[in-house]
Amino acid sequence: MSQDDERTVVIVGGGTAGWMAAAAFARFLPSETCVTVIESDAIGTVGVGEATIPQLRLFNQSLGIDEDDFVRETGATFKLGIEFVGWGAPDDRYLHAFGTIGQGWGLLPFHHYWLRDRLSGGTAGLWDYSVSALAAVNGRFARDTGPADRASGHAWAFHFDAALYAAYLRRHAEAGGVGRIEGDIVSFERDDATGDIAAVHLSDDRCIAGDLFVDCSGFRGLLIEQALGAGYDDWSDLLPCDRAIAVPSEAIRPWRPYTRASAHRAGWQWRIPLQHRTGNGIVYASDHLSDDEATAILLAGLDAAPIGDPRPLRFTTGRRRRAMVGNCVALGLAAGFMEPLESTSIHLVQSGIARLLQLFPRARPTKVAVEEFNRQTAREWEAIRDLLVLHYHANGRTEPFWQARRATPIPERLRHRIDLFRQTGTITRDSDELFTEVGWLQVMLGQQIMPETYHPLADVPAPEALAAFLQNARHRVAAVARAMPGHDDFIAHHCAAKIAA
Repeated sequence: MSQDDERTVVIVGGGTAGWMAAAAFARFLPSETCVTVIESDAIGTVGVGEATIPQLRLFNQSLGIDEDDFVRETGATFKLGIEFVGWGAPDDRYLHAFGTIGQGWGLLPFHHYWLRDRLSGGTAGLWDYSVSALAAVNGRFARDTGPADRASGHAWAFHFDAALYAAYLRRHAEAGGVGRIEGDIVSFERDDATGDIAAVHLSDDRCIAGDLFVDCSGFRGLLIEQALGAGYDDWSDLLPCDRAIAVPSEAIRPWRPYTRASAHRAGWQWRIPLQHRTGNGIVYASDHLSDDEATAILLAGLDAAPIGDPRPLRFTTGRRRRAMVGNCVALGLAAGFMEPLESTSIHLVQSGIARLLQLFPRARPTKVAVEEFNRQTAREWEAIRDLLVLHYHANGRTEPFWQARRATPIPERLRHRIDLFRQTGTITRDSDELFTEVGWLQVMLGQQIMPETYHPLADVPAPEALAAFLQNARHRVAAVARAMPGHDDFIAHHCAAKIAA
């Protein structure tokens, strides 16, 4: 980048990724920085990422966004977790709930005490100790769950209309000084000395120069791949679903405060409740299911009438081998794609933006900074990939697709996690991994991986002390969830949307 204070950042592509980046840059970069978004109204967006995880609240808060205003403007509902249906037996279901479960005691996390009780014949489920889980299944929601000194571990995210969110962030970004250029990029210009992107050329002969380019151009990776040849790590051997079909349907009430992911014979379906409609989709492997069959399964599983035509999407699961090359960074689908099984798509945009801001260069990005960006990105993507693989690997279904998933070798790091948990009840993670030990715990137990034992320190409390500890935890969690208003009532009183269905 240039040495003076006036630096130019060019974001290629709008959509959710482009306008998230633009809004963040407008908020955090020096005022001398010129930020411009180039997008074409003629190019559609994929727009299937309507479910999020709690980290998005931090992103919105950092931009100064009022949560009720955001919910109203994007037709959002609140989300307390993800329900997984049919990943074991067809009628099996469990919830990957947000927030904490129980409270640790002494040196150990809560689940070791629960395991001691369970392996001794106890009947209380793990989710009986989760405020978010109990509130979700009973259709309740509140932000305030009691005094700060008695934190409940409650956490939430959102379901929202991705197109409305992009438009909402665009208003914030433009109010912060971000410029927008309507146009189609037809070519790019490289710097002869460095090989960096120097400028992009539009179909109307305009030339837009920049110091840093952010590629949000979607699957095609206009700059990161077509111009710079970043390469692509194909993960189809681990996650072979390669197609999706999305269709909106009429809104149904009550709005359930959780996403649903239901397994079918060659993949899974999603259901995402918004205030003005329901988002639905099916993810599948084309080797096991035709497009017509997938469409029929999707439409047959809708809770209400469709309000649009099914939209097909083809993808190859994986990531760019280098998410940053020289002065170009890829975000969103330009950086790669993993199916939205754990609602991580928008979070990966958010974390990419945060990583870029942390390493934001004074001049041209240094080699070591680029390497660090790529190292952190690879580690994050691979950890999320492994959690998705866990869902597929530890399944109890009988169809050929699912049998093949159980038989496919998994990454060694994931194999170690599973074996460690099964043999000792222990879960470890790197400190900066997205999913916490509680997240891994819920998915492994939900996918019927039950530990053979627990940590020996959990045997220290006397039986009556352990029983009282667990009973008090259950009663308190149930009381917090029971005191919450209904999810629909909360929205009606605080953040009802004014959006036509």
